[in-house]
Amino acid sequence: MHFLRTCFAQRWLILGLVLGGVSLWLPTPAGLSAEGQRALSLAAVAALFFATEPIPLPALAFLIAVSQVLLGLGSGNEVARSFMNDSVFFIMGSLMISVALVKQRLDRRIAYALLKLTGANVKRLVFGFTLTSALLASVAGEYTVVALMLPLALAILGHVRQRTGRSDHVAALLLFSIAYGAVVAGIGTPSGDVRNAIVLDYWRQLADLHVGYVRWMTYAYPLVLVQVPVVVGVLLWTFPPEVKHVRRALVSLRQEVRAQGGLNARDVAVVALFLLTMAGWMGLGQAWGLGVVAVMGAALYLASGLVRWSDLNGGVNWGVVWLYAAAISLGTQLDHTGAASWLAGRALALLSAVHLDGGFALLVTLSLLATGVAQALGAGVTVALLGPVALRLAMLSGGNVLLAGLVTALGSAFAYVGTRAHPSLLPVYSSGYLRARDRFKLGGRMTLASLLILWLALALYWPGK
Repeated sequence: MHFLRTCFAQRWLILGLVLGGVSLWLPTPAGLSAEGQRALSLAAVAALFFATEPIPLPALAFLIAVSQVLLGLGSGNEVARSFMNDSVFFIMGSLMISVALVKQRLDRRIAYALLKLTGANVKRLVFGFTLTSALLASVAGEYTVVALMLPLALAILGHVRQRTGRSDHVAALLLFSIAYGAVVAGIGTPSGDVRNAIVLDYWRQLADLHVGYVRWMTYAYPLVLVQVPVVVGVLLWTFPPEVKHVRRALVSLRQEVRAQGGLNARDVAVVALFLLTMAGWMGLGQAWGLGVVAVMGAALYLASGLVRWSDLNGGVNWGVVWLYAAAISLGTQLDHTGAASWLAGRALALLSAVHLDGGFALLVTLSLLATGVAQALGAGVTVALLGPVALRLAMLSGGNVLLAGLVTALGSAFAYVGTRAHPSLLPVYSSGYLRARDRFKLGGRMTLASLLILWLALALYWPGK
């Protein structure tokens, strides 16, 4: 009986191992190399484990590295090199910079400045939260936004509950405005999220296409500006607020900020160094790589004494770094072994049968695929695994490789329903204020709205770029 309980508890692990063994034992399909078959088998097992998490994800990352060597997909040195590229440097550097910004405790100042600007009216506050989260996320990433904005939202909600009791709609409005404001803006710049950096790296490796920081913004940032008011409108439609204002929270925050004192030299230095890193991303990112600039910014924070290594070591989720490194390494193997091209060819044949094998229809299909897969695997992992296939599909069909990469990255961002889609938002979802049905109701509406905006950009804006 104990054995059966153990097997049931580890059913996904057992299923994945059986799936991998069977797929390796099957005859190699026509047109696919033996190495490609092994890479696809590993990718299928990894995708199942990413979705079901039968073992800790950092352990899965290391198993992917070991499995590549055992399956003959590369030597130890080759696999190790595939784990360390500019995208992984960018992830590490961005997370370290995020810790440095949060450690300075700028959250109360941002909250007070925001409330002074919007006033205590709840509807205006929702717009202010969404816009502030969007502006911060588009340059500093979703992790930084959640770390900075969540504490101040919880502080405001605490005051609201003291005055009115339970206010579920106000809680949903403030917390989802942070989450969705960050997500819709994460598409706007290469530094907005790791998935963007991954696509930049694939463009360079697979298509010799070099896209800079500013060029990405010209394509994607207009979508951010359109989506911010859409987020606010959908939020207020879904959760009409029970109270009209939060004046007590404004008074309390004013007292806390006054007690904290004015900006000191350390505050100014932290912000100035972040702005310098931003300038490096825009001016040097294409020549040096976004990752090199990010790591250089983190090193400057350490060298100047603005943050200690112990802070970074304890504040950065290093498991996330290894997770993305493994996914990118596996995605690169899919391309190097020809598995991505083989998959793209099969997909193209299937799509041609239903007249979706080119142009606008193909790009819409890619965006829907990215959104659906990201619900289970997460946006970054989806782009890492699906990116090479999407780019090869565009090449085989004679389509636009740049737009194929864009719709894959942006489509994955619009997976609002699954909790795995955006790991950075887990603190928001687990705050105790939100219900699962709230996420499903709002997430479904926002997914549809964001995809419609993306398809309008495909039809009306991007063709002229």
